[in-house]
Amino acid sequence: MTKFNFGKLMSAVAASRRGATAIEYGLIASLIALVVAGGAAALGTSVDGKMDAVTKCIDTATCS
Repeated sequence: MTKFNFGKLMSAVAASRRGATAIEYGLIASLIALVVAGGAAALGTSVDGKMDAVTKCIDTATCS
């Protein structure tokens, strides 16, 4: 069985330009994912508030 050496892999990736580019793209993708997740959370909170208002309106039959 071969032993996996993570440190050797990371040093090889860091030494090559293709590895550095891949890491940069990975960082960009993770930042985009964080922004999308934050936007989805904010939108979900907003929609939740609107749905609560609609539910209250339907339940009490008094909309304002």
